[in-house]
Parts: sequence; C-alpha cells; structure tokens
Amino acid sequence: MEDNSSQPGSAKENSDQNSEGNSLNKDDSSLETLVRKFQDTVSLGKKHKFWETQPVGQFKDAGDTSLPEGPIEPPTPLSEVKQEPYNLPSQYEWTTCDMDSEETCNEVYNLLKNNYVEDDENMFRFNYSKEFLRWALRPPGFYRGWHIGVRAKTSKKLVAFITGVPARIRVRDEVVKMAEINFLCVHKKLRTKRLAPVMIKEVTRRVHLENIWQAAYTAGVVLPTPITTCQYWHRSLNPKKLIDVGFSRLGARMTMNRTIKLYKLPDSPATPGFRKMEPCDVPAVTRLLRNYLSQFVVAPDFDESDVEHWLLPTEDVVDSYLVESPETHEITDFCSFYTLPSSILGNQNYSSLKAAYSYYNVSTKTPLLQLMNDTLIVAKQKNFDVFNALDVMHNESVLKELKFGPGDGQLHYYLYNYRTQSALKPSELGLVLL
Repeated sequence: MEDNSSQPGSAKENSDQNSEGNSLNKDDSSLETLVRKFQDTVSLGKKHKFWETQPVGQFKDAGDTSLPEGPIEPPTPLSEVKQEPYNLPSQYEWTTCDMDSEETCNEVYNLLKNNYVEDDENMFRFNYSKEFLRWALRPPGFYRGWHIGVRAKTSKKLVAFITGVPARIRVRDEVVKMAEINFLCVHKKLRTKRLAPVMIKEVTRRVHLENIWQAAYTAGVVLPTPITTCQYWHRSLNPKKLIDVGFSRLGARMTMNRTIKLYKLPDSPATPGFRKMEPCDVPAVTRLLRNYLSQFVVAPDFDESDVEHWLLPTEDVVDSYLVESPETHEITDFCSFYTLPSSILGNQNYSSLKAAYSYYNVSTKTPLLQLMNDTLIVAKQKNFDVFNALDVMHNESVLKELKFGPGDGQLHYYLYNYRTQSALKPSELGLVLL
C-alpha cells in the first residue's frame, strides 16, 4: 500500500549535517501536527477519498480515547468475501507473478527499476535486485497469489505490481496475523488511470480469503492515519562519491579532504568475538531477538523459521553479524543490515548508489554505539557508499555520535483495520519493513 510517488523516508541527506538547525523539531512528526496539516489540506479541498472509505484510523478520530484499541471492523464470514477479482479498466488484466520464474522475476525487476520510488528531485530511484525481491516475497508460508501484477491485454506487458506477505505482528500483548503490503508500483505512463486503489482492494480481498484481516504498510506520504512517523538518518561511508552525485553536500567551512577524514572508519571491528552469523546460530539469535523485541509496543513475533529466512546472511541481500563471547561462547549481541541500491539518474560518472539499511540490532553486553560502529566498519569493507537507519527502537540514541545526519523526508507506518489507542514514538516501534 506504499505510495510510489514519494521516496519512503528520503533519498538524500540534508545539506549541512553539522549545523544545529538540522536537528528535527520532534513536534513536527507528532500526530497532532499531522492532523493539523491534514485539516489544512481538507480546507483546501484535498481529501483522501479512497482511504476515508477504508477501515483505518481516521484523522477526525485522532485523540478520541473512547475508541477501543484493536480491530476496527470484525472479520467477515469467509463465504461472504468477494470470490471474483475486482474489475480493472477493460484494456488490462490481472496476473499472478511467480517469483520462481526467471522470466517473471525479470519483468518485476524491470518494472520496479524504471518506475518505483524516486526522491522528490528525480535524482535517485530504488533498484531492488532480483535476489532481494525473491527474499522479500517468499518468507515462510508465503502465498503466491499475493504477488499481484497487472498486464496490458494486447501486449501482455507487466504495467503494475503490488504484493503481500504473511507476518505475525504483536501490538502490545496481542499477536495478530497480518499481511505486510509492499511494492505498489504503477508504470509512469499509467498514473492517471486510478489503478492503485483497485490494486489495494484486490490484494486486500486475497488476504481476506486466507482469513487474515489486518495489514501493515509504510509510505513516504501522509495518509489516514500513521501509527508513527519515523525519520531516516544517513551515515556517509564514501563521502566523495555521495557529494559528487548530489546525495549530500560539502558542509559549511569543510573541504573534501576534511570531510573524508571526518567519516574515516577503522579497518576492522573492535569487539572481540564479532563474526558473521551462521546457520547454527539461528536458535540463539531467535532467543536474543524475541527477548529484545518484547519491550516495544509494535514488533514482529519472530520464530526460528522467520529468523532463518530474514536474518541468515545472503550475499547482496542481507548481512548479519553477532558477538560470541570468547570465554563462554554465549551469543550476546546481534546486528544486521539489508542491501538496497538506488539508480543514480542522469549522472555521467556513476549509475548506482550502494546503500545499506539498518535492520535489527540487539545489544546486551556490547554497547549499542560500539556494535553499530562495528556494523559501519563491515559495511565500509563491503564497499557500501552510505548506511541508512530509521530512528526506531534504540537507534536514535547513537545516531549523532556515529556521525549520521537526518535525511530530508519521513517514513510513515500504518496498520490496516487495527487501531492503536494513541500514536507511538519511533522508539516504541520494533518493526522494520523493507
């Protein structure tokens, strides 16, 4: 259910990381501010016609503590769920995208590569690899029918795409079966055809057929109503390239040499016992992660098969490291990041920006600052240009000290057909969606 016209979070860094004026006013992302902004747009005649018909938190209800937390609408009897797909405009047809098929995977990759999320200035566009897409869309228990494409009837060309994958997400004490909705993408030439609402309704229908009534999704734009709003932060690993391509700018009173020196990292991790995660570590990492995530209001409910799928290292997809105590051989700490490059548009010297995104990190014995610094070091060793992190979980406590700077956009988290009593702080969220 992601809006593909706006970069989730941000593609770019704010220009002057070292200025005090760069720190975000926390109130800017509060629900009250969002509601005010929304009410201002409504007075200008802008409404979310589609979302106002859906079982999602509505801006008019914000702050109403009499509304109970939990499902907004009860489940429908399965026999009453619409059995036939929704109607598309006559020149288009539904298709199920088999990500095991090399040909189909290529089609999906090319559609997203050329039409998916760009930054506001059209300088960068996400470029998810085929390996990443297969990983993201085939977790344990996935439904092939939730990988939905739209084809032009005559040419059979894939022109739109939306996906869901099953997940168990805990909201406070309730573990809820949900779909995580992602990769909503419509070909640039078809943006006026109103395909997106039909695609959202169709993926919702297919999710309902599996007796699942809730979903989680993110967007770079404000819709009714975020459960929280997060900020992307960026840490330069290859500052010269980032400045050359316009991702970041030279700070005031800074030379290129001083900037390179500022972001220089040690050659190897500092923590004794810091090593790559292996298959035999899955049970220990699962225990560590479950215990850590239990403190957050909204977080995934991972079991060993989830950890094996989402966190075992896969080259150019996901990297995971842990700290094994040299004395006791206990696994005490864990860190991970996924690989999501962006195409660099219109630059003669560079075509790709190699970006790492912070995933799940657990610090028990090693201070989070040290653990994250070691993570930056291994990312630099793997030739990443930039390391991105959201201010979720405990991340915000170490970002400034690690020389991250705030990005120029925000990422809004949403739940479908599930109301939270109040908006969350980013630090109360334990969920990272790809």
